[in-house]
Order: sequence, then structure tokens, then C-alpha cells
Amino acid sequence: MFGLIGHSTSFEAARRKALELGFDHIAEGDLDVWCSAPPQLVEHVEVTSLTGKTIQGAYIDSCFVPEMLSRFKTARRKVLNAMELAQKKGINITALGGFTSIIFENFNLLKHQTIRSTTLEWERFTTGNTHTAWVISRQVEINAPLLGIDLSKARVAVVGATGDIGSAVCRWLTQRTGIKELLMVARQQQPLNDLREELGGGRILSLDEALPEADVVVWVASMPRTLEIDADRLQNPCLMIDGGYPKNLDSRVAGEGGVHVLKGGIVEFGSDIGWTMMEIAEMEKPQRQMFACFAEAILLEFEACHTNFSWGRNNITLEKMDFIGAASMRHGFTTLNLQGQLQAAAA
Repeated sequence: MFGLIGHSTSFEAARRKALELGFDHIAEGDLDVWCSAPPQLVEHVEVTSLTGKTIQGAYIDSCFVPEMLSRFKTARRKVLNAMELAQKKGINITALGGFTSIIFENFNLLKHQTIRSTTLEWERFTTGNTHTAWVISRQVEINAPLLGIDLSKARVAVVGATGDIGSAVCRWLTQRTGIKELLMVARQQQPLNDLREELGGGRILSLDEALPEADVVVWVASMPRTLEIDADRLQNPCLMIDGGYPKNLDSRVAGEGGVHVLKGGIVEFGSDIGWTMMEIAEMEKPQRQMFACFAEAILLEFEACHTNFSWGRNNITLEKMDFIGAASMRHGFTTLNLQGQLQAAAA
């Protein structure tokens, strides 16, 4: 069985969903009540691969909401409690979705393996970052040419280049895609220097320097709340992959121009799945679309690969990306692409 640990996009969205699910006592509470609410296994699902194999899974809502990010102990407890619940339910492989994987990495939850009387078995969990990195890389490869961008002549900026997903995307772009130049943007200088040395190239720039030069911009870093991008300063055309969370890049690009924003790290399954969980994430096709990190747990269950496939920081290899990418296509997943947007614009 696979598991998915997620959360709502906001406190208000969480309260609405709790009412729909019949958890009135939680829905009517204030944020302090939600801080003490335990995780809930809210849905069981069944998924059938293109190969014909059928697997079962479960969705666990951590009862975390982004408004809790400033409460360090609460955020940490929410994620660990959800992981404990998944393990107690006997789930083989569980993906940490949304902010739960960010909390796990940034708050170093590996130090907290024992939760009450439960010792967490790390091999039961994955961040899903390898599949996310592969999907974003493929979205660049597939969609840049649709806009007339020749990647062999293109400059590609990766914002958040030194993170787990960002560094993996940088490796793929430079070693597999043959882009003209990689522009690396991140907050800390030394990790950028280390990454440039590992890759044997790439230019380190500030965000303001990189944006006007880039034909493609991959965002895998959280965006400052005050950030607004002037589209008139960007290349025309320009492909922007919104690979961060939450996905709000389209609301930050001001002005007109040939800027095309694509939600990054999202995949679509080949048939409907009988679940309601992706309605929380406001997917365009909630019965088929999901975050690639969630899909990684499904793929690992299809492959009977019950291991912490994506774990730690900067451990994603091209070989792992090849493996999970091949499994993704074999079992019926496709990346979210621009064709629909372009067809609608042409009409």
C-alpha cells in the first residue's frame, strides 16, 4: 500500500474541507485548535497502471496549514505525527507532499526518529523530490520548443539552484539537455560555488541579473511575498516553470509579453482516480492530476520498490531520475504541458 501525506493550501480551505468530511468539531475551531488536531486518514484509493497492475493507497491529512509555519514545534509535530500514523497503518511507502517535505528537510526531522512509542522506519518514506526534478526537467525539454525556444541556444535560469530539486534539475539540464548556458540563482554563495564546481560550469547571478537574460526560468525556491516580475524585462518568448509551492508565479508576472507560465512538478494520470484529495490542491483536473512527489509513492508501490528513494539533500542522481522517469511513463503518467494554453490562445 502507498500513502500520501498532504495538507490544505490555507486555514480557511482546511476548515471548508473539514466540514465536507464531517469533522465539525475541528472545522469550527480556531488556529490553536487546529494546532492540536491529530492527523487524519481521510481517504482510501485504488490505482490501476497501464500495465494492468492495481494497487491500494491512502491519503493522510496532516492537519497542518501554512499559517503554522512560524510555529516551529507545531510544524515539526504535525509532520512527525502524520508519519507515525502512516507507519501504524502498515503503509509500505509514503510521500511527503507540499510543505511537509520542506519542514522535514529544513527542520532536520531526522533527529526525531522516535515518536512516543514508535520508532519511525525511514525506508517507509520518500520526499518525492526525484520524480519532481525529473518532471520539471522534462517540462523544460518538451515545452521550450513549443514556444520556439531552441535549448541548444538558450540560457536557462534555475532559481533555488542549490536545493534538492534545484540541483538535480541543474545536473539534468547541463548533462542531458545540452542547453547553451545555465544561470544559477540561490541565497547562499558557497553552495553555489560548490555546485558550479560539480557541474564544471554555469554562471552565478542574482535574480535581477538572471531574469532579463533567461529564455527559460525554473523556479524551485519559495518566492518573496513582495516579489513582482515585470514581463517587459524578460525575453520574448520566455518559458517560466513554477516548480515551487504554493504555485503562484502567474500572479507575480506583471505586464504583457510573450511570457508563458507553466505549473511545474505536476503530472496527469491516464485515467480518473476515485479520490477527492486533489480538489484541496485546486488542480485543474483533480481526478487525474497530482503533484509529482505524490506520484513517486504510487510509482514505487507499482515497482515494489519500498525504500526512501528520495532522501536527504542533494542526493538525487541522474540514474535515479532515469529510473523514476521510465516508471512514470510505463505506468501511465504524463507531465503537465502548455499545449492546451497555446491552443486556447490560438483560437
